Amino acid sequence: MQNQLFEAALGISKPWYVRGVDFDAARKVLTIGIDFVGGSRFAASGVEGAHPVHDTQTKRLRHLNFFQHECYLEVRTPRVKLPDGRVVQIEPDWFGKLTGFTLLFEALVLAMAQQMTPASAGAGSLPRSPDWSTNPGTVCTRSARAMSISPWPRPICRR
Repeated sequence: MQNQLFEAALGISKPWYVRGVDFDAARKVLTIGIDFVGGSRFAASGVEGAHPVHDTQTKRLRHLNFFQHECYLEVRTPRVKLPDGRVVQIEPDWFGKLTGFTLLFEALVLAMAQQMTPASAGAGSLPRSPDWSTNPGTVCTRSARAMSISPWPRPICRR
């Protein structure tokens, strides 16, 4: 029941599902494990058809807080083998454009950045990804998809 509740809250649907939930009260961290149904096949961008899973990698993404607790998604992501022999990583639609964040988390950061004066005023309180760009134009460009699903107002992106 708990896993189904988190699936509904996160908007996760087949072949994806919540594998488990771990709450560390002392560290104030909620970690949600996400997996896909065995035997699933996945479409790859620019290649026709659904392809078999070759292997997997676990990715850890920062998501929106769960009340006052940090929330992370640990997602078992497939790599598929294409007909030409290439192996490519498949990422769900809710993965962000910046490494380590979900789309909704990116949208929240952009909405907060729009309200900051100067733009760096609250940057120290936000988690960083290893490849986080400090160029707002780049962040806005990379996260346009995040804003298309965001419940928050669009930021003003300047170069």
